[in-house]
Amino acid sequence: MTASLEKPVLSKPESEPKHPLDPLSAAEIEAAVSLVKTQQNLGEQVRFISVSLHEPPKGTVLSFESGQPFDREVEMVLLDNASRGTYEAIVSLTANAVTSWKLIPGVQPAIALDEFFECEAAVRADPDFQAALQKRGITDMSLVAIDPWSAGYYGDEPEGDTGRRLVRTLCWVRSHPTDNLYAHPVEGVLAIVDLNAMQVLRVEDHGVVPIPPEDCNYTTEHVKNFRTDLKPLEIVQPEGPSFTVQGQEVRWQKWRMRIGFTPREGLVLHTVGYEDQGQVRPILYRASLAEMTVPYGDPQVQCYRKNAFDVGEYGVGMLANSLTLGCDCLGVIQYFDATLSNSKGEPVIIKNAVCLHEEDYGILWKHMDWRTDQTEVRRSRRLVVSFIATVGNYEYGFFWYFYQDGSIQYEAKLTGMMNTTAVAPDVVPKYGTLIAPQLYAQNHQHIFSVRLDMSVDGMNNSVYEVDTEPAPPEENPYGNAFYAKSTLLKTEQEAQRLIDPFKARYWKVVNPAKTNRMGYPVSYKLVHGENGLPFALPNSSVMKRAGYMTKHLWVTPYDAAERYPAGEYPNQHSGGAGLPQWTAANESVEDTDIVLWYTMAHTHVPRAEDWPVMPTAYIGFMLKPVNFFDLNPANDVPPSVAKHKCH
Repeated sequence: MTASLEKPVLSKPESEPKHPLDPLSAAEIEAAVSLVKTQQNLGEQVRFISVSLHEPPKGTVLSFESGQPFDREVEMVLLDNASRGTYEAIVSLTANAVTSWKLIPGVQPAIALDEFFECEAAVRADPDFQAALQKRGITDMSLVAIDPWSAGYYGDEPEGDTGRRLVRTLCWVRSHPTDNLYAHPVEGVLAIVDLNAMQVLRVEDHGVVPIPPEDCNYTTEHVKNFRTDLKPLEIVQPEGPSFTVQGQEVRWQKWRMRIGFTPREGLVLHTVGYEDQGQVRPILYRASLAEMTVPYGDPQVQCYRKNAFDVGEYGVGMLANSLTLGCDCLGVIQYFDATLSNSKGEPVIIKNAVCLHEEDYGILWKHMDWRTDQTEVRRSRRLVVSFIATVGNYEYGFFWYFYQDGSIQYEAKLTGMMNTTAVAPDVVPKYGTLIAPQLYAQNHQHIFSVRLDMSVDGMNNSVYEVDTEPAPPEENPYGNAFYAKSTLLKTEQEAQRLIDPFKARYWKVVNPAKTNRMGYPVSYKLVHGENGLPFALPNSSVMKRAGYMTKHLWVTPYDAAERYPAGEYPNQHSGGAGLPQWTAANESVEDTDIVLWYTMAHTHVPRAEDWPVMPTAYIGFMLKPVNFFDLNPANDVPPSVAKHKCH
């Protein structure tokens, strides 16, 4: 990957695609949907579950030069509510034709946002559901909130459920229209809904539990005693930001990248590289959140099926916040809109879905020569690319950070509202924490899989596991010696790895054909942060469906069809798809085009301080250069002008 080193002028994204990876425009979505409807003679019963760019081959992207013509293709997943069939389509906008149309038997695509609202209305109107709520003293259905959860797959489904597109609904009730609904779960009432028919199949009533009585609200209208001792903290950039944006391309300091967005993954980064000695050297071809599974640890009948696949079952891109309504970024901000589709195939634009800005980040490097009393210090700043999604009760922020020394950081930020359950008075639950009278939050985990299509100084890479070990006694007479032991992971099976903090373990992606000036192969290392393993047992439904969770690192040879670690269709899938299936062939991952899949698990045992709104928890990892450069690439960062006040 190479790029011009001339800085472009800051501009708004172009309405017409200028690059093969530019996201679809509203006009392109309308054209593609119209082609499919016409050429496949689709009726109103067909839902468009996802409509997104069909990304061109790597060779096309990497050889592209500005001004060249290129084909535009659209990929779609469609659901026929009448026949219950799931279809995949490829539409060529260039050829004005549907070039591929396939029935995918035996799968359920992700649940569309429109289906959530339609499902809630259907459940509220159901007489059996209303009767169950009346038993609990609830008569005002306008105050009832219903969250549809994928029914999953557990092997004990009634015969009549087979082949149906199902959700199980959980229920809460507000005490007034702006009340915090999660303070008042309606326990024991579950509606089973067929989304194709949009019909309540049955209402399960597992017994009346008193509704937790305490309101616990957090919005400005309810919190009256705000702190009064906070002084303004301003972030000022009087000369504007140091980044430039042209269309979807971002340039900042020596970094180059392209911003993408899909309805399933949300923010996607393409062709990430760093300028070194006049050339942009590639590091990542593509990076995204590929799956997120949230298993709950309570065995009660209303809880054990809470195993959400927030990427594959719902699509975090479709659930992205419009940051016009509130953004946590400070300074000069560049936003990117996300143009998506609703289930009718109509374009939907999420304004300001992606936030781009700079942050001060403390000391970049410093040294004081105590003999000459000369001090050199440089302040660090980082580029931030982020988006936030609301998935039911939880908010997730997904942040990529780029540093001046060539490091990359990925961080998921977890906040929002915990999922709550009611308990009878005087009951102390084993599998969660009481957070208010008769109200508790269950133990659960958030397990993320990040897909890293690596390109460290070129397409052919290898992966080494690096452990720090003490030297053997014959080499270590004083007992102090230790060294870094690198082990080549040659095959997919060898490359299924776990973290080991006692060995200071990390994984190194190496380009064996390139060396730095001292002869070391150039590489980037993946350094883990907080992590753990799932606590679900191996024979559990969620472990069968999300086998990727069993390892922290997977490495596969690049295959354009291998995109999601739990498979293309995890919704109601029986399990075994994705990474466990792909790696069974045990292909070579040595000196080839490889993809890293990093799994990170945040274990949440709730606490009182997480209620009513959870303070942000952080989990992530770093990609750091290892002999990729000849010297510290941040040596040329200029000193800052001292501007401060002593108090």
